[in-house]
Amino acid sequence: MADPSAAAAAANPSPGAGEEGAACSPPSPSQRGRGKVVIVMGATGAGKSRLAVDLAAHFAGVEVVSADSMQLYRGLDVLTNKVPLHEQNGVPHHLLSVIDPSVEFTCHDFRDHAVPIIQEILDRGGLPVIVGGTNFYIQSLVSPFLFDDMAEEMHDCTLREHIDDDRGLTNDDEDSGYERLKDIDPVAAQRIHPNDHRKIKRYLELYATTGSLPSDLFQGEAAKKWGRPSNSRFDCCFLWVDADLQALDSYVNKRVDCMMDAGLLNEVCNIYDADALYTQGLRQAIGVREFDEFFRLYLPRQESGEDSSANLLDIHDDQLKSLLDEAVSQLKANTRRLVRRQRRRLHRLGKDFGWNLHHFDATEAFCCATGDSWQKKVVEPCVDVVKRFLSDDSTVLPSTSASDGVVGSVRGPSRELWTQYVCEACDNRVLRGAHEWEQHKQGRGHRKRVQRLKQKSLRPRPLLSQDCN
Repeated sequence: MADPSAAAAAANPSPGAGEEGAACSPPSPSQRGRGKVVIVMGATGAGKSRLAVDLAAHFAGVEVVSADSMQLYRGLDVLTNKVPLHEQNGVPHHLLSVIDPSVEFTCHDFRDHAVPIIQEILDRGGLPVIVGGTNFYIQSLVSPFLFDDMAEEMHDCTLREHIDDDRGLTNDDEDSGYERLKDIDPVAAQRIHPNDHRKIKRYLELYATTGSLPSDLFQGEAAKKWGRPSNSRFDCCFLWVDADLQALDSYVNKRVDCMMDAGLLNEVCNIYDADALYTQGLRQAIGVREFDEFFRLYLPRQESGEDSSANLLDIHDDQLKSLLDEAVSQLKANTRRLVRRQRRRLHRLGKDFGWNLHHFDATEAFCCATGDSWQKKVVEPCVDVVKRFLSDDSTVLPSTSASDGVVGSVRGPSRELWTQYVCEACDNRVLRGAHEWEQHKQGRGHRKRVQRLKQKSLRPRPLLSQDCN
């Protein structure tokens, strides 16, 4: 389904497109071979949407395609941080607010929506800029096939004539899902985190509908091709906007406060349903579930007239205020955790799948050291990389690690993805892959727990009564 804004793309030239020397045109379709696409990635709050709009001042025909799994739903514009119309600066934006909030939308659905839009932009001679808040969505664009496609191909050659329905999804018990997957396919279970309920459900569904083991999808040629840019339908330039974790944490906290002032609570109240599931559609968004306890108490009181506050933020009841403060704190904490997960996944895309991620450190811009830090540290280096990409300049950029430099490339050889580590010091927390394990060991919380265990083991053991006999 094409986005309604696509039709208006030609009528809305990008800023700077008409100024001589101000914009660089992408190659025509006949020159391109594989269509050239710029993909802006980064953790939530890093400035991806801002950068995409800024690129339109330097390149003609820029159109933004959102790859955010929550922004494509209609509703919760403040909570999901959609780019307001006045901040889009006339740059066409696609896949914003186009899906009913109750619909379950998968990577497969995103690919089927996004690919035709991207191709239409390329056919018009434009430059698609994909803004990725959901890395799995980006992978669905890069990979020539998805789990669903592989499952369909394997369906005809499966040796199972009868599927054991008892092994499929027979209930909604998320806790037992991982144990069922381990029983069915321990290799696939070792690949994913026990708390990744969505992927666990998908693997079980694949098994139930095709009779094929999910791990079979990661063998042979499929394992070599899946998710690798060299096999992509598009020629991709990956821009990774990043910042120091402390700077991102501070920004996330401030942004949540601004969202509260902008009406976030009213948005969540409008879609609140005490019987609704938080695992489907728009209600999966971080910031919905967190206010559940607050609204379970607030709404009945409001209906009974016990609380007549016109403003949700102007509540005088101590219990309600406490629940509200706790919900806001939880929203901030969960968003900070999301930032860390997104950054880990981006590291893995470089190390495990060989993505050439051009890394740009925006920490100075977050700290507001100088007024033009964003332009100097982020926009200008990104423009230089994109110009090289569009002109097919193979000149190698200075290479630095993602944690040290302003701009560099992050990529490496394929790793074994299935190794899991269990941290006994942290209540048997499961870590997937060597990179995640190393990151965990360096964490302050892990080091504190290990130190406490060491100190505890050195304490003298008290004598029990039987020891004295």
